[in-house]
Amino acid sequence: MERAPTAKHFQFINPLETILGDQWANLRLLGPPMISREQRTPLSEWWWTVDRLQLAAIIALILGGVILSLAASPPVATRIGLDPFHFFNRHVLFLLPSFIVMIAVSFLSPRQIRRTALIVFAVSIALIVVTLLIGPEVKGSRRWITLIGVNIQASESAKPAFVVLAAWLFAESASLLVMEPDFGQTMLILMVWGALFFIAGMRMIWVAGLGGAAGAGLFAAYLFVPHVAGRIKRFMNPASGDTFQVDTAMEAFYNGGWFGLGPGEGIAKRSLPDSHTDFVFAVAAEEFGIILCLALLALFAFVVIRALTRAYATEDTFARFAASGLAILFGVQAAINMSVNLQLIPAKGMTLPFISYGGSSIVSLAYGVGMMLALTRQRPRTEMESIGDANAVRSYA
Repeated sequence: MERAPTAKHFQFINPLETILGDQWANLRLLGPPMISREQRTPLSEWWWTVDRLQLAAIIALILGGVILSLAASPPVATRIGLDPFHFFNRHVLFLLPSFIVMIAVSFLSPRQIRRTALIVFAVSIALIVVTLLIGPEVKGSRRWITLIGVNIQASESAKPAFVVLAAWLFAESASLLVMEPDFGQTMLILMVWGALFFIAGMRMIWVAGLGGAAGAGLFAAYLFVPHVAGRIKRFMNPASGDTFQVDTAMEAFYNGGWFGLGPGEGIAKRSLPDSHTDFVFAVAAEEFGIILCLALLALFAFVVIRALTRAYATEDTFARFAASGLAILFGVQAAINMSVNLQLIPAKGMTLPFISYGGSSIVSLAYGVGMMLALTRQRPRTEMESIGDANAVRSYA
């Protein structure tokens, strides 16, 4: 009686080995894949601990920004006498160092993030002071300074650094209340700060007090800052001033409908001065339709909710506050830009993250998102226990 064949009688034939022959042996000498769980390298540890879904969503936003920059910026460049692809080329040029900054920062530990945030914030404040002293006045405010031929908006880099430092203060003492709002990006910072108060478990009276301070600051700006008063008046009463940009943006939404007029067929971008920056969302609606706008909204919402979910899952108090604050900063900035385009709030010079043109904005956003990715990485339990011990003895760097 013949015995049934067993697994030992069968020989597995690798199709790649059959096709490649001797080259397959050479390829096997290269060893295991470059990113392996078994290899304890910084790259492999980063890859297996970073939130890859969140990273993919951010990359999708960056690619969307490239496409919309190509769609929105040529008419603006042509109108002011520049090469049609001037802003697009610079947008892509700034993306390269921005992506490097984002990935490099995502490798940092929480302690390194605190240190770099302190340095970035100090440098940003110094640049803001210099800008106020010697910066050119544009549209009623001084925001830009030129260094080595590059226009820099120091307040952009100050925002993520400030959020991290505020989270550090909350982690050190949840009862600390600091009330020194600064104008420029004040409303955005105060909203994030108020959210951090809420996350830290502060009484609602303190959060309400922060909101009251923000309202008082806005009222003071209305009384004493002419260009802020003008924007609020035009929003409340469009007949009181020039509302050309917001009206044209709304027309773009009507013209685009659900599926848009098609790439390059937009009309609004030919007359909108800021179609490649503050109003790129309207250009997206006109050429690609409301469907694309909803997709962008979903990507922004996914990044924010994903970051908040992972932040709440961490045991490190500082990482929880900082990641939450950076996620809220990212989401609120996007919400403000989209709301301005839809004429839901007064016009504000706020870029759409990774979509609008702007070197300082893109680099600063990459820095903030890099910190967010670093703080939401899944760290080993031994590292988290060491962080907990450090919190217990208050030994922050």
